[in-house]
Amino acid sequence: MGFADYRGNRQYISKGNLLNDNRVSLFAMDYTRKARLKLQGYATFQDVADAPDLVAQLATQGQGRVERVVTIQIETFDWNCPQFITPRFDAGEIAQLVAPEMSRLETRIAELEAENAALKGA
Repeated sequence: MGFADYRGNRQYISKGNLLNDNRVSLFAMDYTRKARLKLQGYATFQDVADAPDLVAQLATQGQGRVERVVTIQIETFDWNCPQFITPRFDAGEIAQLVAPEMSRLETRIAELEAENAALKGA
């Protein structure tokens, strides 16, 4: 697994920490499905000059100059317990989830309005 490391605040905290102990743990969250993937492994920094092909593969256009790349050798993974994951949805996901019910309600409202108009006319 890898990613490009871009010019930032120049504190190099992560790089300094990993030079002392390169063990890493990452959590990948899927709030919608209440899933959490825990990855553990060892991280390595590579300078741009030492890994041009990897830089080209991992760089994202428009993000600036890549200073180095980070690769992680995954040693273990685990799908953690979802018990305490609060589901989160964006507006598009909510609209998609409630669309069938909204359609049903809109149809029912139209039926009731028509019935109400007919009763008023009687």
